[in-house]
Amino acid sequence: MRVKLQLVVSHDDGHQETVTDVITLTKNHQRIEHLGLSLAESKQLLGTLQRHILQQQVTTFLDTHATCPDCGTPLKLKARGSKSFRTLFGTFKFDSPRLEHCDCRRRKTVSFRPLSALLTEPVAPELLYMEAKWSSLVSYGLSLDALQDFLPIDRRLDVKTVRYDTLKVAKRLEATLGEEQARCIEGEPSDWDLLPPPEGVLTVGIDGGYVRNWFDKKHKFEVIVGKSILSFDEDEEGKTPSLKRFGFVQRLDTKSKRRLYEVLHAQNLQMNQEITFLSDGNDSLRQLQLKMSPKAMHILDWYHVVRQEVA
Repeated sequence: MRVKLQLVVSHDDGHQETVTDVITLTKNHQRIEHLGLSLAESKQLLGTLQRHILQQQVTTFLDTHATCPDCGTPLKLKARGSKSFRTLFGTFKFDSPRLEHCDCRRRKTVSFRPLSALLTEPVAPELLYMEAKWSSLVSYGLSLDALQDFLPIDRRLDVKTVRYDTLKVAKRLEATLGEEQARCIEGEPSDWDLLPPPEGVLTVGIDGGYVRNWFDKKHKFEVIVGKSILSFDEDEEGKTPSLKRFGFVQRLDTKSKRRLYEVLHAQNLQMNQEITFLSDGNDSLRQLQLKMSPKAMHILDWYHVVRQEVA
């Protein structure tokens, strides 16, 4: 059988509709692998649908900026150009005309490109998010392989681009991190008694390790990593456990305590909530955990206890 999928766009005035043939599929139904959409078909569908929707949005945006906002006079075309946009479902290029400003009032520039106000970045936020999310879990190369396996992203996307995009996201997040603080305990003991009962149990594991310097193979640097788990009892049904990870380079990070503080408060840490820290007892790790919560318990993890006993 033949399956035709169409895209219907209703304009804001509610009268005119645009119908576009997106894809036509010839589907068999004799074997189990014929059922539904294949991965290749779904990629083709997503890529084609994305192209049509984006083109409609860009065209509508340019049409609304084709006249002077003050007097309504149509703006003159000064030059033609194009602009690329990378998304989860492919990379697309759009016409980006340069228009001359109207003479009805003085402006700082003679001309402008309307599309620059819409495409403020060359990469869609969702693509940046997925690249950063996967790159925080596995290598850049494996992240790229995973994205290309399931999404119709640009096949020309390489490891260097993924690394650059991830670094850009990391810098943006770093800029939003608050100032470092030596003490993270908030309020007074009398205030803590008035807080509602805390939900869940927090357990934080922290450890360090040495990583070889990429540029100077003879040298290493220390990386501190941790995992914070908010768990619930069996009788607390309907509540989803929370797991968050964090990491930083020892001696280079100037906001390590603040970093841990933000992770815990993202899991709704309260000052009357018990929290257990597991670490190897290293001085720097101990300082990281201190004055984080008045209900904190610090435990030397079993691996280092065994090592000390053996020694």
